[in-house]
Amino acid sequence: MSATRLTFLVAMTAMLMLSVACNSQQAAVETEDNSVIDSESLIAGLETAGATVEVTGTVSQPFFTPEGQVITVDGQDVQVFEYESEADAKAEADLVAPDGSSVGTSMMTWIATPHFYSGGQLIVLYVGDQSSTMNLLEEVLGSQFAGG
Repeated sequence: MSATRLTFLVAMTAMLMLSVACNSQQAAVETEDNSVIDSESLIAGLETAGATVEVTGTVSQPFFTPEGQVITVDGQDVQVFEYESEADAKAEADLVAPDGSSVGTSMMTWIATPHFYSGGQLIVLYVGDQSSTMNLLEEVLGSQFAGG
């Protein structure tokens, strides 16, 4: 076998191995991004990320259809609204203004900065400025879709 042909085969093998590795890594990222679908998987994801999570009560917001659940994440209250379907959650999430100042026709004055996240059948609202809480929510749910 000539040296040129051997070099070509080594280069092709390296490219094939790189392609397989990249595809495996992309598949792993896609799986992680879709892991939160309901409140149970949200709590599990937060605990896996190292948070202490406790269900502490319920909450009603006039701008969201379902009654929400209040969970405490490392001492910070987080409101979790679980919908019948992902489509229902998305329809209400689409009503939230980019800065979180209104939802549909409801205008709000918040006591702290609102942060809206979504995942699966959930809309998650954290009103506060604790960076560690926002980092945990972002790690489990992805970037906020509205708020400060």
